[in-house]
Amino acid sequence: MDVFDKAKRSDIMRKVKSKNNKSTEQKLIRFFNDNKITGWRRNYPVKGRPDFVFVKERIAVFVDGCFWHGHDCRNTKPSDNQEYWRKKRERNIRRDKEVTEMFERRGWKVLRIWECELKKKNIAAVLEKWRATSQSE
Repeated sequence: MDVFDKAKRSDIMRKVKSKNNKSTEQKLIRFFNDNKITGWRRNYPVKGRPDFVFVKERIAVFVDGCFWHGHDCRNTKPSDNQEYWRKKRERNIRRDKEVTEMFERRGWKVLRIWECELKKKNIAAVLEKWRATSQSE
């Protein structure tokens, strides 16, 4: 049970702005370092706000949180205010698609990595995704 009423919780959540999910970004930095992947920049000022960019290669990398961006690898979904969270996720998914298309129209490649893929057991798949993106023409 929430200690705040619905209006107060909504007001609190509206003020929360996403900025640097440090734990997932740190895992991706470790992945880059472990695989000797260089040339990336973090928090590069470009419309669409990718988590990392490779400017020379024109690759935008996004690390998407599974819950927030609609990956169904988890079974946890809030039991309260389900309709709100469903709509929130749908907006995020729609925006992600629009941002990806915007980058691709500008000639960039886009790599989206799910938060769950950064677990050790899944890291080989991330390397494959990286190779496919960085080597494609």
